[in-house]
Amino acid sequence: MKYNLPLTIENITGEKLTFTKISNDEKGECVEVENDVKPGAGPPMHIHFKQDESLTVISGKVGYQIPGAVPKFATEGETIFFPAGMAHKFWNEGNDILKCSGYVRPPNNFIYFLTEIYKSMNENGGKPGLFDSAFLLNHYKSEFAMTEIPGFVQNIFFPIALFFGKLSGKHKKFKDAPPPIK
Repeated sequence: MKYNLPLTIENITGEKLTFTKISNDEKGECVEVENDVKPGAGPPMHIHFKQDESLTVISGKVGYQIPGAVPKFATEGETIFFPAGMAHKFWNEGNDILKCSGYVRPPNNFIYFLTEIYKSMNENGGKPGLFDSAFLLNHYKSEFAMTEIPGFVQNIFFPIALFFGKLSGKHKKFKDAPPPIK
């Protein structure tokens, strides 16, 4: 899917993400990003199965964590890196806006997935809607996972939401969803 970059998305919980450009180097294609995160805000524990993620702190203090480990922190000029397949989360640990720049390599469906998740968060008071979450996490299960969503929700409620959402036509909003990367 082609995007007119730069593209900025925001959610009502305090994250603003700008996809600045797609670039290529000896390691392949990546999407370069800039983000502004309000104090205390940040994404929940998640996994990019096929993508590396790197963030360099421009200003502020970022907290970050992988499952089972104590939280770590980085400040201006420091870089954090999450290899593909590593569950992680990060948040603004400071009192001012956290500003970072970085990349996700390769882009795959990262832009589409996050754009739709942010849109759903904004439409549903800060958390993605049940059908939207079920559709996106099922459709892109080879690429992304949200590990903070309880297993019983993903294994019981998601299939029910998908069934009734398709019956009611909710799936049509994702008719242009790019195919998942296998």
